[in-house]
Amino acid sequence: MKWRKSDKRPKWLDPRSRPKSGKLYRIRNKNLRAKHNFGSNSLRKSLLKEPEPLIDIFQNGENVMVVAELKGFRKENIKVHVEQRRLVISANAHGRSYHKILSLPKAVVPESMRMTYKNGVVEIILKKAMEAKAIKELAG
Repeated sequence: MKWRKSDKRPKWLDPRSRPKSGKLYRIRNKNLRAKHNFGSNSLRKSLLKEPEPLIDIFQNGENVMVVAELKGFRKENIKVHVEQRRLVISANAHGRSYHKILSLPKAVVPESMRMTYKNGVVEIILKKAMEAKAIKELAG
């Protein structure tokens, strides 16, 4: 038996047998395809995004301690800024950046800040500010 090539195509493949679609349908599908950008770098970057670094805030009698995991950054690239009850941590390295604003549980003294960085963990220790206490004077 000899195989021969046929000019017949299956109905599902024949463009003449496809259902006719209106112009509006074609435009809408074209717009949907344009919005999704399948295979683009932006889609890959969003799927491969690194998780947020872990941050913990502890306080004891006179100190507030912030521990943050910032692996992959050098100590020179990490900047910490303190004002009243806010702590701003930012870091940049090799196309990566991180910026976080934390609310501290108590007001702190910015000049008392000590920062250590070891094995990708930043430890920031701040002294609590003295609270102004109301003094009552007895008029006698």
